[in-house]
Amino acid sequence: MTSDLLSTITSPQDIQNCSIKDMEALALEIRDLIIGTISKTGGHLAPSLGVVDLTLALLHMFDPEKDKIIWDVGHQAYAYKILTGRRHNFETIRQYQGLSGFPSLRESRFDHFGVGHSSTSISAGLGQAVARDLQGRDHKVLAVIGDGSMTAGLAYEGLNQAGGLDRDFMVILNDNEMSISKNVGALSSFFSRKLADQRYMRIRNELKSWLETIPRIGEDLVNYARKSEDSLKSFFTAGMLFEAFKFTYVGPINGHNIRQLTKVFEQAAALKGPVLIHTLTTKGKGYPPAEKNPTFFHGVGSFEPESGKKPSPSLAQAPNYSKVFGRTLCRLAGEQDAIVAISAAMPEGTGLDCFRDTFPERFFDVGICEQHAVTFAAGLATQGFRPVVAIYSTFLQRSFDQLIHDVCLQNLPVVFCLDRGGLVGEDGPTHHGAFDLSFLRLIPNLTLMAPKDEPELQSMLVTALALPGPAAIRYPRGRGPGLPLQDSPPPLEIGRGEQLRLGKDLMILAVGSLVNPALQAASDMEQATGKRIGLLNARFIKPLPEQEIIEALDGSSGLLILEENTLSGGFSSAILEFLSDHNLLSGLRIKRLGLPDRFIEHGPVEQLHRNTGLDVQGIKQALQELLEAV
Repeated sequence: MTSDLLSTITSPQDIQNCSIKDMEALALEIRDLIIGTISKTGGHLAPSLGVVDLTLALLHMFDPEKDKIIWDVGHQAYAYKILTGRRHNFETIRQYQGLSGFPSLRESRFDHFGVGHSSTSISAGLGQAVARDLQGRDHKVLAVIGDGSMTAGLAYEGLNQAGGLDRDFMVILNDNEMSISKNVGALSSFFSRKLADQRYMRIRNELKSWLETIPRIGEDLVNYARKSEDSLKSFFTAGMLFEAFKFTYVGPINGHNIRQLTKVFEQAAALKGPVLIHTLTTKGKGYPPAEKNPTFFHGVGSFEPESGKKPSPSLAQAPNYSKVFGRTLCRLAGEQDAIVAISAAMPEGTGLDCFRDTFPERFFDVGICEQHAVTFAAGLATQGFRPVVAIYSTFLQRSFDQLIHDVCLQNLPVVFCLDRGGLVGEDGPTHHGAFDLSFLRLIPNLTLMAPKDEPELQSMLVTALALPGPAAIRYPRGRGPGLPLQDSPPPLEIGRGEQLRLGKDLMILAVGSLVNPALQAASDMEQATGKRIGLLNARFIKPLPEQEIIEALDGSSGLLILEENTLSGGFSSAILEFLSDHNLLSGLRIKRLGLPDRFIEHGPVEQLHRNTGLDVQGIKQALQELLEAV
């Protein structure tokens, strides 16, 4: 389909003048553009396809030039980007120096809050609604939440305060769980329209006031009327939960019926106080492969738009770190009944789908509830189980207090397997695992490891499960060097590294994903300069391989420390602290390579590694500078 109508949309205000028929045509064009673009760039396809109609209805009724529309998570916001002035460069989404895959305050004046992690929209929106009232302004504030984000406690903390403050504030729940639609869709849509009608609201309030004036029995009659209304709502709708938070509940309604959406938005905009509009949508709407398999197309790489299939690889590829972890854990769980696995709504992404399918009674998906996941694991550990919490590095940040108080303070044997450690690429700064080595190594009782390859990951998992206390293993997104996996991986000696190269002129201390690039760089530089360059794979960030560090530095005048983590408080900071504490800094020239003290943009991992000097060439450059300085 050609984008004849879409090409006439130059600003979001243009949508306000569109007819329902025009918006329905626009929805088809927008879906075509999203599918065609994401098939090349990759991205969050199914969530964005599901909210195209909802986005059009929002922009038809509200003006993002003044009204604040806040998207939760952000991977539902592709249509919003297209309709708010970014259609011409939509093809650059998630590409280096192109559009972000998420709303960003730096990218557009129509993005009213930057997001990337889930369940923040209600709290942020309420903050903006209160700010509006304090400033004496009168615009609308809307939070669009869904796609699993209502499973997180933060969303309910926001709802709780919003109901208590009683400010004008609208929450739109994008519910793409299809079972609700079958149960209550049509009938509750009818009741929602009636309950949202201004005349109904006026009559209800007037009736309440009149009943209260009746001597002796007035209050009882009001309570009876309220219970009757509540019973009616709870019978036909899911509204009682939100009414308990003192929201006026409207829904569920068909999130793909633009005419109905605009009518409900118009009615709801006239209501006072907090309002929640419950819309039912189909994830992947308008693209049959995504509707059939929304999990696969939630976040997808490039694919063939006609069939929805990924291009066939020319050669068999080694399993990525997530799969290596999942397969190894399954094998170990077959031998150890005490092993249980916990996911925070990411079984496929973390590699736990294998465990889920093999040991369903020992697998627990807690939803987008990282804090609960950690404390839940702690409870299991007190009863003799060995919980393994598989979670993206960036999402574990949400559980810092639970890590300290509920697991490490009590020295409980919980294993944290942190996928996506380091730079992750196109998802950008909200998803880079840039801080885990820093915030984990400061916690007492925690053993912290990072593997250089797949067999080392296997051994670290065996090691962690044998420890009497907590442990964390962090590994990068994607594939390692492709080494053969071990049938019976041996455990590692705690706090012992691996000497990969001997050398007295310069020494490299590296950990995790930078060990293999360092090995290549050291070999290249030794051939080019004749200098002997040693390399120690630390393996352990905590406890450090102290004795081996002392031995490796004996006679060396230069030291290069490498980590794919922020330089602030990470692995290299631990090395410097150790050297200082043992009076080993004298006469030693030191250079550190890691992530700089800024948020790293999105783009291909290889490009980002070049930008930060964390590739072979960058390591060689650092070695050359050290050689010139010593």
